[in-house]
Amino acid sequence: MDTVLLLTPTEQDGTLPRAAREAFSAAGAAGGPVAVGLFGASTGPATGQLAGAGVTRILCAEDEALAEPRYGTDAAAATALCRASGATVIVAPALSRVARIAAGVAHRLGGRIDTHVTQLASDGGLAVSRWYYRQRIEARLTRTQRPWVLLVDPGAFPAASFGSGAAPGVERVPIDLGPELKRSRVLGQRAPTSGEQTIRPDAKLLFVAGAGWTKKQADGQPHAERASELILGFLRASGASLGTSKSLTDQAGEGQKVLEFMTHLNQVGQTGSTPRHPRGLSTCCHGEEPHVVGWRFIRERRAVNLDPACGWARGKADVLYVADAFAVMEKVNALLAAAKPGG
Repeated sequence: MDTVLLLTPTEQDGTLPRAAREAFSAAGAAGGPVAVGLFGASTGPATGQLAGAGVTRILCAEDEALAEPRYGTDAAAATALCRASGATVIVAPALSRVARIAAGVAHRLGGRIDTHVTQLASDGGLAVSRWYYRQRIEARLTRTQRPWVLLVDPGAFPAASFGSGAAPGVERVPIDLGPELKRSRVLGQRAPTSGEQTIRPDAKLLFVAGAGWTKKQADGQPHAERASELILGFLRASGASLGTSKSLTDQAGEGQKVLEFMTHLNQVGQTGSTPRHPRGLSTCCHGEEPHVVGWRFIRERRAVNLDPACGWARGKADVLYVADAFAVMEKVNALLAAAKPGG
């Protein structure tokens, strides 16, 4: 039987990231005893969260040098935790901080790594499912090589909730973080001047705007400024995350009217991201296959389009509203404003 280690960094305040609690659910499906390896500047709050989680061991690598993500220090800490645990299967959340070091850690351990894991099963030996080719092909994999490092996609598993109970004693793992690993320093953070946060991975709703928002409307004129007001107003009132189609992000290079807050980071689909929000609302998109690939894991899909024969109507949307997106979002924003306290 494999022994399993959940490997994760802690947040700035020392708590577990949500993605780590999701990866904990995945680790439990591996079928073996689960230990937890934590690294960061502070791990105390995270060990407190794990009380009652039923883990066999808690190993911690704690150092001020681990307060900020850096390849050298993070890789050294993660490798030390994996070796100290003796685990044959290492499950980790696919956070940017972990994804940066995971392949290097697997190499140092003499093991193998698989990413984009969405399912684990231990029936007759450990097997994992993952996606290839922009989430169009799902494969089921087994490996004989150990240790086996698995990066679990956020949103693929429910976040574990830990009950009350006593946690095992914390084992402090020494790590060698010499001056050569600490030579880089974080001097500060620089945020975009726009100050408009539109990508919210934990939002319950994904709102996708297509190229129709910038096309000529019923009066024969485009209204990109009004489109921007409606979209940003909805995002602020609802807390939704913003997505877009490739056709809209490409318009900047075609000399057409653009929505200035849209970037390729918002792009959803075959050449964009594949988010995992519980609900999705598409507006002015046609719902063709390359775009729908990005909606593969959205559980409830709704769309607004003036064309009753658009791609969303062909079995891709749970509900299709044949209507003008400008009029619909104007009414929705008014309802949201009225529902606010004092509105």
